[in-house]
Amino acid sequence: MKRTYLVTGGTGFIGSGVVQALVRRGDKVRCFDNQWRGTPANLKEVAAKVDFVTGDICDYQSVKKAAEGVDCIMHLAAINGTEHFYTIPEKILEVSVKGMMNVLDACRDNGIDDMVLMSSSEAYQTPTTVPTPEDVPLVVPDVHNPRYSYGGGKIISELLAVHYGKRVVENVRIVRPHNVYGPKMGYEHVVPQFIERINALAGKGDTIELPIQGSGTETRSFVFIDDMVQGFLLAADKGGPNEIYHVGTMEEITIETLAQTVGRVMGKKIIVKPGALLKGGTTRRCPDTTKIQKLGYQPKFTLEAGLKQTVDWYCKHPKSSQKELAKDKAA
Repeated sequence: MKRTYLVTGGTGFIGSGVVQALVRRGDKVRCFDNQWRGTPANLKEVAAKVDFVTGDICDYQSVKKAAEGVDCIMHLAAINGTEHFYTIPEKILEVSVKGMMNVLDACRDNGIDDMVLMSSSEAYQTPTTVPTPEDVPLVVPDVHNPRYSYGGGKIISELLAVHYGKRVVENVRIVRPHNVYGPKMGYEHVVPQFIERINALAGKGDTIELPIQGSGTETRSFVFIDDMVQGFLLAADKGGPNEIYHVGTMEEITIETLAQTVGRVMGKKIIVKPGALLKGGTTRRCPDTTKIQKLGYQPKFTLEAGLKQTVDWYCKHPKSSQKELAKDKAA
C-alpha cells in the first residue's frame, strides 16, 4: 500500500536521495526544508511529484502544519559537515534538539505513529569495538570540544526518539549512516575536499603531494549515496519498533588509501603529506552491518565506482561555482 511521507531535510544530500526513491516507487512525498544547505535543484527530476514546503525545523508551527495528513515522518533535517561542527556548534545543537522535539510533537498532534530518525556514527565517536555493532556505548568525550556538538545532538535525538517518542509514536526506527559520499554532498567533507585539492594541484604533474589532516593511517568505511538510501528505506520498511540500524560498508580503509583512490580516479598518483589531526577526530571507524543485512541490505557500489561518479560531479561543479548553486536555490 502506498503511503504519504514527510521528509525533513528533503532537499539535502541524503534527504533528496530518499525523496527521489520514495517518489519512484509510487509513494506520496512532502519535502520540508529551509534550503540552508539543500536546494530544490537536487530534486528537479521528480519535482512535479513532490509537495515542497519551505520552513524551519526549529519552528514548531511550521513542522506541525507540514506533518498534517502524512503516514510517516522521516526526520533527516540536521546541519552536517565537519567544518560546521567547529564553527557553529550552538546552531547544530539547536537544530538537533529543537528539531527532534518538534517532529515528535508534530507526530503527537497529528496522530502519526510512524517515524524514522537519521542519526549518525558520530554518536559513538571513538568506538570500543571495530567493526562496530549498534549496541556500543554512545559517548561525548569532552563537552568543551565543539566537535561533539553534532554527535551530542544526535545522542539527544536518539534518547528523545526512544523515550519521549514511545509516549506518542508507536513505531520508531533509528538509522546511523557511516561516511556517506556522492555527488552534491557539499564541500565540507573529506571526499570533496580531496577532489578540490587534487584539482588545485593538477598542474604540478602526474604525481601530487597532497596535504591531509592526521597521519593517513586513520580509517573509515565509506558508503555511496545510492546504497545509503537503499539501507535507510529497508530500515524504514522492515525495521522493528525502537530498533537501531547501521548503514554503510564493512570495507575499512585508511585515509591515505582513500586519497590514493581519489587520485587514481583523477589520473594522479598521490603521496600524502601528513598534518595535525583536529582535536576530537577519531582514529578508526567501521560499522558492523550484520543487522541491516538481515533485512536484505546489499551495497552495490565499490568505492572506486562511487568515486568515479563523485569525482565527475565535483570536477564539473567546483567550490567556486557555489554562486550558481545559490541561484538555483533562489529560482
